[in-house]
Amino acid sequence: MSSIELTSSQQTILQELVNLYRDSERAVKGEEIAAEVDRNPGTIRNQMQSLKALQLVEGVPGPKGGYKPTATAYDALQIQNIDQAANVPLSHEGAVVEDANVERIDLTSVHHPEECRAKIRLRGPISRFHEGDSVTVGPTPLSKLQIDGTIEGKDDTDNALVLRIDDMQAPVT
Repeated sequence: MSSIELTSSQQTILQELVNLYRDSERAVKGEEIAAEVDRNPGTIRNQMQSLKALQLVEGVPGPKGGYKPTATAYDALQIQNIDQAANVPLSHEGAVVEDANVERIDLTSVHHPEECRAKIRLRGPISRFHEGDSVTVGPTPLSKLQIDGTIEGKDDTDNALVLRIDDMQAPVT
């Protein structure tokens, strides 16, 4: 467990760096991160200096340079850096999202079915998702759980979607 305390801004920027790096497997430019988190590139450069001091990112010089997350960054964000993670699909408005994978599902308020919520942590960008959009999570590899829900909010610092669960199914075996 990491003991590094990050501000919400640092956490959001670091999470987006991890997302972009996973997608491209190359150094990520500050401008790319700025575009995804809706911040000024100068702000990103300043934050990257503090993240470098914390040994969470490394700078890559040159024309193809940018930033790469370190193993410590994955620890700080509590992300398992698994090469062959199980595929848990995500559909957005009926279409499969190819560059996203569900990393974690936290169910809340299950004792109140009319208020049942789920927090869905993703691998991949969450900027395309908006409140009121419909999503389908799953089926999960072992239980074949599938959740249909409506987005009620986003947690940018945890790279997660908060869903109102409209339907949840797991086939009986």
